Amino acid sequence: MGKIDEEEIRSRYLLMYSHLNERSRRLFAANEVIALGRGGLAAVARATGLVRSTILRALDEVDDDVVLDPKWIRRPGGGRRKVATTNLEAMECLRKLVEPAQVGDPVRPLLWVSKSMDKLAAGKSGSI
Repeated sequence: MGKIDEEEIRSRYLLMYSHLNERSRRLFAANEVIALGRGGLAAVARATGLVRSTILRALDEVDDDVVLDPKWIRRPGGGRRKVATTNLEAMECLRKLVEPAQVGDPVRPLLWVSKSMDKLAAGKSGSI
């Protein structure tokens, strides 16, 4: 087998990149690896910038008999965990940050905050 042309892989990847979501990028890479055979994993990783472990998972995904809903990008349970479950103090800290700037009837479920997003992100007190 001849030398693998990484520039060719990169140009195909960049041509399609804007049309692909996270899952289809992985599957594109897996397809390239399968087509290239030996040495394809390293070449595709270099050409696309995808991490080898991501491409390996994509290869497993291709070999897997489980057919995912085409609208799904990740398997159920995949992706980042909710902050409220990983950092138990986060909700309490957010509540303390927002409470002084809350506006509205405290009996009603709908409240709003008079602080800007920038001030909330910086953790600054005071209203807009």
